[in-house]
Amino acid sequence: MELFTLKHVNFTYSNHSTKTLQDISFAVKPGEFVTLCGKSGCGKTTLLRLLKSSLSPAGTKEGDILFFGKELSSYSQAEQASSVGFVMQNPDRQIVTDKVWHELAFGLENLGCSNKEIRLKVAEMATFFGIENWFHKKVNELSGGQKQLLSLASVMVMDPSVLILDEPTAQLDPIAADEFLKTLHKINRELGTTVILSEHRLEEAFPLSDRVLVLDDGKLIADGTPYEVADILFKINHSMAYALPTPMRVFSAVTPNESAPLTVRDGRIRLEAYEKTHTIYPDRIPKDS
Repeated sequence: MELFTLKHVNFTYSNHSTKTLQDISFAVKPGEFVTLCGKSGCGKTTLLRLLKSSLSPAGTKEGDILFFGKELSSYSQAEQASSVGFVMQNPDRQIVTDKVWHELAFGLENLGCSNKEIRLKVAEMATFFGIENWFHKKVNELSGGQKQLLSLASVMVMDPSVLILDEPTAQLDPIAADEFLKTLHKINRELGTTVILSEHRLEEAFPLSDRVLVLDDGKLIADGTPYEVADILFKINHSMAYALPTPMRVFSAVTPNESAPLTVRDGRIRLEAYEKTHTIYPDRIPKDS
């Protein structure tokens, strides 16, 4: 059974005449790592917030959003809190307590878990995320990357079925962003948690993804594996093609009729094979000035 199923979903914000989302249909299977991408203002945040009722924006929704085969709105807030984890772009808007261990325990306390269960789960999650060294720190002593990791850990401690993230690396430096995305990959692979990620760092996110969804002006224009989506974007010459990982962009220019490699490793293997069957012109390579 699909985890999420969206059927012909449309959404219009209050006091707006145009639809922000138009006829969106797709399904997400348990355990998938799905990356949602598109230009700013295309509707990514709106779509993700519709996947958790308490965060849904004010407006008119049409169509169906099913969670494990049942209408999402039929689940209580407590059921959604424990099953659907959501990490926002700005951790300061999500963190609600003063100390790290308080933040980790906050969600479980609200779900009515016993002290013994809270202590066990908090300890397990602190170990999994490697945050034992700042377990007793005050939140305002943490860096931006540490705060975002804490937001993630405080959601994961409730063991959700799906983890939804709205551009969680937008305010992080490149090193912290890379580490955060690696942690998401670890969660997906080792815990089996479904991940739905809105992300603009496609260089790092694409290789982690099982599927990619591309939104354009509120419409879903591509849905498939990273390779399939790249082929679609290149064929229609869409501007999002210029945001794809470098190996894909390079090989699309060299061999436009073939599927492009996803990683630098795959690109190197393909380049070595290409060199054996094609003439190379070293003199055309620009010299360093």
